[in-house]
Order: sequence, then C-alpha cells, then structure tokens
Amino acid sequence: MSIVRKPAVAGMFYPGDREQLEKEVRLLLDIYKPEKRYDKVYGIVAPHAGYVYSGKTAAYGYNTIADKEYKTVVVISPSHREYFPGISIYSGDAYETPLGIIEVDKDLREKLINNSKTIFAGVQGHRAEHALEVQLPFLQTVLKDFKLLPVVMGDQSRIFVDELASKLAEYTDEDTLIVASSDLSHFYPREEAEILDSRVEKRINDFDYEGLQNDLERRTCEACGGGGIVSTMKALGLKNVGNSEVIYRNDSGETTGDTSEVVGYLSAVFYN
Repeated sequence: MSIVRKPAVAGMFYPGDREQLEKEVRLLLDIYKPEKRYDKVYGIVAPHAGYVYSGKTAAYGYNTIADKEYKTVVVISPSHREYFPGISIYSGDAYETPLGIIEVDKDLREKLINNSKTIFAGVQGHRAEHALEVQLPFLQTVLKDFKLLPVVMGDQSRIFVDELASKLAEYTDEDTLIVASSDLSHFYPREEAEILDSRVEKRINDFDYEGLQNDLERRTCEACGGGGIVSTMKALGLKNVGNSEVIYRNDSGETTGDTSEVVGYLSAVFYN
C-alpha cells in the first residue's frame, strides 16, 4: 500500500477520532433502520453532508446492506472542488479513514479505463473531495472485507453518465455494490425544495433514470450527484435490476431549525 489517499475531512464532516467515529456511526445505524428487509441489494443512494446533518438519512440506506457481503464497492461521487472533463478513478493503492485502510480494486479499475476516452486513472477529484470519503466509515462499519473502486465524476453530462453506466454494467457482478453519493437541492426555502426533491424521489421510485436525466438537464430538479444516481440506475437496469425505493428523505432544516434555506437529502435502495 505505497500510495494511500489520507482522510481529508475527518474532524470536519465526521469525527476524526477512531473511537468517537465508531461510536457515532454505530449509534446512527442502531437508531435509524428501514422497516423493510431487502434480500439482494445491488446499489444505494446516500447523502454526503456532515454526519450531524445527513448521517441519519445515510444510516437508513446503509442498514439495507448490514447483513450482506460484497467483494467490491463502487462509490460514485461528484467533484465539488475541481472541474475536469471525464471520470477519475483513483490511481493509488488505497483510501484511508480513521477506521483503517481500504484497498482499491485495481483489476476493476483497469477494466473500466481500458478503451475508454472518458474514464481514466488519476488523482483529479480525489485530493480533497468529501462526498466520496464520508461514505467510507459507514461501509467499513456495516461490511467486512471489501475492495473499493473510488470514482469521481468531474463532469456529469449525459455522455459521461452513459459511458460509466455501460462500463459498470459490463464489468460488475452480483458481488459488487454501487453507492451513488448525492445530496439534493441546495439553499431553497423548504416549500420550494420539497417540490424539487420530490421529483427526484418519484423518478427513483419509478426506476425512471431517463426521466431523471431529463429533469436534471431541464433543471426541474437538482442533485449534486445526479449523474452518479443515473449511472447507477442505468447500469443496474442493463443488468435487469429494476426495483428501487426511496427509504427516507429529509433536509438540513431538521437539524438546524432553519427552513428558509435547506439542503435536501435522501437514501434509496436498488434491489431484486
């Protein structure tokens, strides 16, 4: 493990102390559980704000995989801090959090970048990005041994979404979980946010990834990781996974008490 991506937002988005982090994640998972059990889960959507804001919502999603095993977890994140054309899969050996090191699945990385003009191995989008990192302590808590494919989308235009979906459909199997890291609308009054975010919820519940892509392009809804959600849904659709359900949706006003400018969050599951 010579090249390891160190934690960039530990102590900010989530606790930087190992014991405190373990305690907080386990508490969230113990409290926020979906009513329904999902036998075979192929993907989830989870938010990526600080745990104080979206940890509850994330826990609902991660509880759907708490009793399952995967060889590889693909985490698809938007890039908040740097723009680049294409999709960057981390070129190093591992990602690290206060809970330990997760090895990168180099074999799957090579398959995705091979003969692709838009997917490449690099550090672009990985240096300081929080949206991918905050998913990892949840994964390290609910799963045992797994490898990670860390994917950051520098551009979420349809051409990149389609390429990623096609590659994931071709090279992932039943031992792979895909996690789409995404928040919803940002900084609208709750009433307006509800209209925008409910559209995303409906598209996911209907397993309508084309409709969601169109809505995002027309700006009739918002999701900062919308490209990752669509890529996940389309890849799974190509593999005949067609069941989806939003488990929980809320906004930052639930934590802050301020509903004049909220950020929306949801957790969702894709299953057979």
